[in-house]
Amino acid sequence: MASSHTFWRDLENSPVGTQIPWSQVLDQIQFNEQGLITAVAQQADTGEVLMLAWMNRESLEITLREGRACYWSRSRQQLWRKGESSGQVQWLKSIKLDCDGDALLLQVDQLGPACHTGRKSCFYFDLNSEQLEVTSAPLIDPKDLYQA
Repeated sequence: MASSHTFWRDLENSPVGTQIPWSQVLDQIQFNEQGLITAVAQQADTGEVLMLAWMNRESLEITLREGRACYWSRSRQQLWRKGESSGQVQWLKSIKLDCDGDALLLQVDQLGPACHTGRKSCFYFDLNSEQLEVTSAPLIDPKDLYQA
């Protein structure tokens, strides 16, 4: 099997429609030293970036198999199916892998807010050279998202 670098390099010149079996691709994905890969979740119909999370090999396989976003929680050190405690599930529409196999883009249908703050997106701070500005309010009170 070709090195991972060669694998992705060879695909750069592949024609549209080229298909590679999943079993060959999985071993070429560039997980970091902790066995994780960056995963950006985007609302499929609007293109809004919702959140950034991490996936390991198992969570990626679960996501593809179940059609529901599953991530690796670094803080809890366990698998985390988005919405398992809040009910704010991400249903998978597609997954894209970047050109060198080290980042994922999940296009999802997000039910309710994606952010633990109750906002639709985790990206609600705008930065410029002078200040940070909060650009959206919570859709749901965070206390209501995580009732024990």
